[in-house]
Amino acid sequence: MNADLFGDEQQTILIVDDSELIHRLLEVHLRTEGHGLTHIVDPFEAVEATREQKPDLILLDIDMPGLCGDQICSALKSNPETHDIPIIFLTGKADIATKVRCFDLGAVDYIEKPFAAPELRARVRAALRTKRYLDLLSTRANIDGLTGLWNRARFDSCANAMVESKRRYGRDSALVLFDIDHFKRCNDRYGHPFGDKVIVSVADRMTESIRVGDTACRYGGEEFAVLLEDARLEKGVAFAERLRADINAMRLRFGDETVGVTASFGVASTEEAVVKDVESFVASADSRLYLAKRGGRNQVRAAA
Repeated sequence: MNADLFGDEQQTILIVDDSELIHRLLEVHLRTEGHGLTHIVDPFEAVEATREQKPDLILLDIDMPGLCGDQICSALKSNPETHDIPIIFLTGKADIATKVRCFDLGAVDYIEKPFAAPELRARVRAALRTKRYLDLLSTRANIDGLTGLWNRARFDSCANAMVESKRRYGRDSALVLFDIDHFKRCNDRYGHPFGDKVIVSVADRMTESIRVGDTACRYGGEEFAVLLEDARLEKGVAFAERLRADINAMRLRFGDETVGVTASFGVASTEEAVVKDVESFVASADSRLYLAKRGGRNQVRAAA
């Protein structure tokens, strides 16, 4: 399966507090929990650090000089990139108004200073446990049920992130779109259960071929997509050629008959001037896939 369902993956906590003493105390109290801890003393660095690191939980001091925790919380909750990261406020005030304000701002909990270590660990564990469950539900909603690959919704999200990465940082990515040749003919002749076997076999070849960080998706029906991080057009073409050859070498059994499979590929890259957004990124690869089909199938096209 291409999608990672977490397993025992370490969860991460970003601690934002202007007091070095509080950081040391939290380090001591949480070191036995096995979480990855990152420390921010300057509150003005908190929003950018959160956006870059995507921690599983933020422990955020509500009262800091220059930039209060409620301002940081509001900024994070208004950004789609960081909106779903849970926040526990650290506060020295136990009055009802402060507690209500924490929850109104979107925090999942608050912890009073000075900390009682067992309570601190229990509240952190509860927040991280909820975050893991929500991540798991979100991930499963983005997995194709037949192949275990990411689905179209996940593709759209990742493709958008790659186009944005090009715009902001100049990092190029490649898109490989392909579909199985004569798939309708295969279904008509051998039946849909065998057609599903073909789709799953192709998906397995994809997952064997991709690198860590790349995204393999079932785009729809017999069509697939691979998003390659930090890859220009030539790298996308090389990947597509390898995968095309692997699929071409497949031999599946249907009774006494051996059935071969081929696929046609279109490749695009964010380095191309025509690629301005996700729609043009996909359109560029799709037009080349169409040319591969028109050109005789079982081939890779990367130019108009």
